[in-house]
Amino acid sequence: MLGHHYTRTFLETAVASMNAGCNLELSYGMRNNVFMHIPKALAMGNITLQMLRDRVRPLFYTRMRLGEFDPPAMNPYSALDLSVVQSPEHRNLSLEAAVKSFVLLKNVRGTLPLWAQELPGKRLAVVGPFADNPRVLFGDYAPVPEPRYIYTPRRGLETLPANVSFAAGCREPRCQQYSRAEVVGAAGAADVVVVCLGTGTDLETEAKDRRDLSLPGHQLELLQDAVQ
Repeated sequence: MLGHHYTRTFLETAVASMNAGCNLELSYGMRNNVFMHIPKALAMGNITLQMLRDRVRPLFYTRMRLGEFDPPAMNPYSALDLSVVQSPEHRNLSLEAAVKSFVLLKNVRGTLPLWAQELPGKRLAVVGPFADNPRVLFGDYAPVPEPRYIYTPRRGLETLPANVSFAAGCREPRCQQYSRAEVVGAAGAADVVVVCLGTGTDLETEAKDRRDLSLPGHQLELLQDAVQ
């Protein structure tokens, strides 16, 4: 109603939403929100009591399955702590999901994967604003875990048997202030260079879109300097 003008009133919106199968409203703290008009819609015969029950049932079924109506001592979710959430089984599953979700667009001359047995004595540089900044590595609506559980590219690559150097070049994704000397110094002496670029929620989130897909600030310049 407010954004797309598909409907004209909250009452009309409530009826359209219910008929479309919607059963939950994110109302941003509005006391007089859309679904507060459901009783009026019911009284006017725009929706039926059976429809209302059908919409409410899965909400309370889910809450019951989550144990929200049980005493805390009976709810197994109440006993979950970091020892469970960050258990070896869960961490291994996260690693497997990360590995299987990578998309490799090119692999010129078989550069990847980096084999640990071939790295001793090699110099590896990891550069860019996303190389060692945990804050920018998570997308919109993502829970950010405790820092000790976050493996930035730099931290992960430092587990390899190689001489790893690091240069951010710019400290944040906007990359307005760029140190070319820092990047060239790290990348110029390396056998392998890993460049970590992107946007992150500083630049694009829900309701904050970008006009184009180009790298922000000096990031393209950073990339060019790193691969020269």
